[in-house]
Amino acid sequence: MSEEESEHDETEEVEAENKSEHEGDDEEAKSEHTEDEAEEEAREEVQLTDEIIAQSLSLLAKTGNGLAHAYTRMEASNRNLTDIVRLEPFIHLRFIDLSNNRLRTVNSLNRLKFLLTLKLDSNELSTFDLPQFPYLQTLSLSNNRIRSVTGIEQPRLEILNLNHNQIDACAGLEQSKLPNLITLEMRENRLTTTKGISLPNLKNIFLAANNLTQLEDLNALSRLTTLHLRDNKLEVLNGFSENMKQLQYVNLRANNVSDPEELKKMAVLPLLRALVLLETPLSETDSYRMEVLVALDKLERLDKDQFNEDEKHDAQEEQKRRAEENREAAAGASSKLEGGPDDEP
Repeated sequence: MSEEESEHDETEEVEAENKSEHEGDDEEAKSEHTEDEAEEEAREEVQLTDEIIAQSLSLLAKTGNGLAHAYTRMEASNRNLTDIVRLEPFIHLRFIDLSNNRLRTVNSLNRLKFLLTLKLDSNELSTFDLPQFPYLQTLSLSNNRIRSVTGIEQPRLEILNLNHNQIDACAGLEQSKLPNLITLEMRENRLTTTKGISLPNLKNIFLAANNLTQLEDLNALSRLTTLHLRDNKLEVLNGFSENMKQLQYVNLRANNVSDPEELKKMAVLPLLRALVLLETPLSETDSYRMEVLVALDKLERLDKDQFNEDEKHDAQEEQKRRAEENREAAAGASSKLEGGPDDEP
């Protein structure tokens, strides 16, 4: 083969490769374009219609003046809705469920001042900026895109569900904004600390599956009874206080607790009766149940099992033995200090 023919073949190969690459790019661009079109099609506006409203309203009740009746319950979940402006005239609604739609804003609910329960789970909300509702007691916003609790200010709210969002801080959970909140659910968010929770009336906190490494600002929660912290990254148990007088149940399952000495920091909790430590490094040790009961002798249940009388007796004996060892060690150290250095003859 001549040199000229060889160069010609190489040129053809390069052209073929370039053509193949361009075709690949075209296919990729076409694929991306198709995906964009599909997403845009998925975002096609779906309005709340009179037909859907008719199917969704129920629970007829007297209005405030007692002279007329109005529907008070609205259940329009799983309707693919993006627009609920048709709800504005229904000012007497008390219970609304708009879960599993595609709502990005719910400002059409602004005038519904008689609301008691509002469920907006599994939508596309990034904020909650509705005004204060004077009677709202339950608000559920799980599985949205909310990044902050800013704007959630409801004077009578008792239950707040913010599970499965993108919240990375508790700042804003204050008594002035949520004075009557009893239950706070923030599972599967991006929290690293409890700092910012300042809600003295709270009784139940559920913060499982975050990235918690620190417990802070819990000392003011004097009415707290349940603290659920499963699937976090807690290794050190600072943050508990004797002011937490009502705390009875703590779940630390699947955290990083390995040192039984850390459990002693929970001994300040006078009513603690149930503790969960499954799937922690500590739970894998041979003397697991003994160590826990020695540190927390008022505990009644560890994980799923009650402590029996034999376990309680053995733990008490171990406590006495360790206390005696500590006294002897302290006496020995004191004796050495009193004796001082040997005198030279």
